[in-house]
Parts: sequence; structure tokens; C-alpha cells
Amino acid sequence: MMIMNNLLNYILLMIMVLISVAFLTLFERKILGYMQLRKGPNKIMFKGLFQPFSDALKLLMKEIFYLSVNMSYLYSPMIMFFLSLILWLVYPWINNFYFIDFSIIYLMLILSFMVYPVMMIGWVSMCNYSILGSLRAVSQMISFEILLFMMFFILMLMIEDYSFLSFSKFQKNVSFMFFLYPLYLIFMVSVLIDLNRVPFDLIEGESELVSGFNLEYFSSLFVLIFLSEYMNIMFISIILTVMFYGFNNWSLYFLLIFMFHLIFLIMIRGVLPRIRYDILMKMCWLELLMLILLYCFLIYLMKEMIMLNY
Repeated sequence: MMIMNNLLNYILLMIMVLISVAFLTLFERKILGYMQLRKGPNKIMFKGLFQPFSDALKLLMKEIFYLSVNMSYLYSPMIMFFLSLILWLVYPWINNFYFIDFSIIYLMLILSFMVYPVMMIGWVSMCNYSILGSLRAVSQMISFEILLFMMFFILMLMIEDYSFLSFSKFQKNVSFMFFLYPLYLIFMVSVLIDLNRVPFDLIEGESELVSGFNLEYFSSLFVLIFLSEYMNIMFISIILTVMFYGFNNWSLYFLLIFMFHLIFLIMIRGVLPRIRYDILMKMCWLELLMLILLYCFLIYLMKEMIMLNY
């Protein structure tokens, strides 16, 4: 009975996430429209409210034909979508129907797997632009996952646990955002790079790679890639809120901070231009990595001094 209840709750969560993703695309187009002094989608039903369903029907009704004989062409978007779904297992329920003791380790594991479907999508496509996009994806995601995991390690040093629920217990009085503010900013940059968002969307660089790694995908296969990318945006916004502000069972404070991260990830697309690839790699290995290692050393030193005083 407990297993069935957990499964039904997880299925309900996934349905809510998928519906939210549909309206997140409309939300993004509206925000970018008003930033550029235009209205965005406003024709279908009330103020364009049903535009996501129109787009979904248009994509799903397109003819499917395969541009590659390799079966990985078909499976890679499905794997990408599946990985984005199982990421939500680490959602930190307060009245939890399931509980993962090592949820941070689990998150790091799934995030490290996310590079494989992107790499396979580009590799099996019969197009040089897609292959270039997948090569960029491998080097970019691996480089910045090192930063991301180092920041997870620093935060695990602080809470001395591997569970996301411990973040809410540790931050009842003071949020990490206040006394780990530089780490918070670096984490935001790393998240933008890991999500392939502007100004770091180099694996989908429309100006030089047409559409990047997903150039030869359309219809339902493109829908799976699109859904997984926008699900990751929502998930990372929640994780950012939990890690640096704590979690209070969907309080108004939590929702406002979550919406702030979501709007930030969307609005930055209409503000900044795409940066050059060599500058991105230099920023990773010569600048941000040095800062993170220094920060890790300082946090460890601080904890040792506190322990000696006790």
C-alpha cells in the first residue's frame, strides 16, 4: 500500500511538472516579448493562454522520419527525458512519502549522466553542426560540473550531511545566501552553463551551429528534448532555493524566491549576448576553479578553528 501511494504521488508530481513546463514556455515568451517592447503570444484564447497546447499539438502531429539508421538516434531523447524526470526524486518533501538519505550524491550522479544523451544526440546525427554541438557539450558540461560538484562539497562541509532536508534545518536562522554570497553567485553562473542558457548556450549556438546538437530532431523527439531542458530549469530553480535559502514547505517566502530564480534564468536571455567559447573555457579552468578551491580551503579552515575552540 505504501509503495502504491508513493508511486501515485510521484506520478501526480510529474503531471504537475509537465503542465508547469508548458506554461513556463509561455511565461518565457511573454517576459522576453515585453523586454523587447512587443506583446509575445496573445492570439489563442485569452491573452495567448492556450499557446503552449497549440505548439504541442503542432509538434506532435508532424511527420516522423528517421535521418539516421542508428537506434541511439531514437533512444537518446528518451534517455534525456527520463533522466530529467528521475531528478525530481530528490525533491525535499517535509511531510515526505519517500526519503533519500543521500539525495545530494544522487543529484550529482544524475547530473553527471546528463552529458551522455546530449553527446549521443549530436554523434548519431548525420550533420557536422550537430557533431560540433555535441563536442562543445562534452567539454562544457564536464568542465563546469567540476565547479558544480565542488560547490556541493563546500555546502556538504557546512551542513555535514548528504540530504537536502538538512539544508532547511541548518538555515532556520540565517540563510547561506548571506554568508556564502560569492559562492551563490558562482553557483548561479555554473547553473546557467549547465542548463545551456544564454550567454552560455554555445552547444545550441544559432549564429554559428544553426541549432546545435538537436538540429536533426523534430516532432515528438524534439518535444522530449525541449521538455527535459525546461524541466531542468524548474528543478534547478527549486534546488537553488533549497540550498541557499532553506525550505519551508511551500511557504510564500519559498515561492517568491523560487519565482525570482526562474525569472532570473529567463530574463538573462534577453539581456546578454553569447560569449566566445575560448573565453568560457578560460573562465572555468583559470578563474572560477581557482576561486572555488580557495573558498573550499577557507571553509575547511574555518570549521577546523571552530572545532578547536570547542
